[in-house]
Amino acid sequence: MLSIPIKTTQELASQRHAGKLLASVFDMLDSFIQPGVSTMAINNRVEDFIVNDLHSRPASKGQYDFPYVLNTSINEVVCHGMPKESELLKSGTIVNVDITLEKEGMIADSSKMYLIGEVSPLARRLVQKTYEAMWKGIKVVRPGATLGDIGHAIQTYVEGNGYSVVREYCGHGVGREMHEDPQVLHYGKPGTGAVLKEGMVFTIEPMVNQGDSRIKTRKDGWTVVTRDKKLSAQWEHTVAVTAEGFEVLTLRKDEVIPD
Repeated sequence: MLSIPIKTTQELASQRHAGKLLASVFDMLDSFIQPGVSTMAINNRVEDFIVNDLHSRPASKGQYDFPYVLNTSINEVVCHGMPKESELLKSGTIVNVDITLEKEGMIADSSKMYLIGEVSPLARRLVQKTYEAMWKGIKVVRPGATLGDIGHAIQTYVEGNGYSVVREYCGHGVGREMHEDPQVLHYGKPGTGAVLKEGMVFTIEPMVNQGDSRIKTRKDGWTVVTRDKKLSAQWEHTVAVTAEGFEVLTLRKDEVIPD
């Protein structure tokens, strides 16, 4: 039986604060990420900013023995790419930067796609449609909706645009722990799965492949790639279920909730 944590008002306030701080990390990165920057430089800049500017904890570091504060997943890398000194961002690539931050004991989790230099229209479309798919999932969140409603909204939109949803990885509850119940699948049937209640907090983070949904893990044990070597994109927000619907705790300054 799932034991999905319901956040108290105070926990939610702390998590909202963590989410705002995490959004500010991406605001900082917007001017830092450009062609020629190494993925390790991104990692080091973010660690310094979270620890020294925001007086917070980069929650990913040390989780499951992961040595860095973020994941950088480029082109055909689906998720969990590891930053490297030797990996320089090249014009024409797409990169997902996935970061967690803990403040006052509560964790926020978010990721953003960056288009490096001149990116092809096909890559740009994948990134945009993945972003829209995430919002399709977020917009169905309200008390009484189900996890299957979220998955169905995302899957229908992704497949309707000619892409495929990665099934092996999913969104998750987040709070005092980085991974809590429930698992939030990005595919599914309406009306199935756990019923959403006010105070639940979880991530919605669809991984969308240009080709088919098959993936494999590289020898480093972390990096997940598409089997067909086609592009993959992902966006992620931390979302709270409210009495009226939803609140995106990690919303960035440059974002407007779509109608």
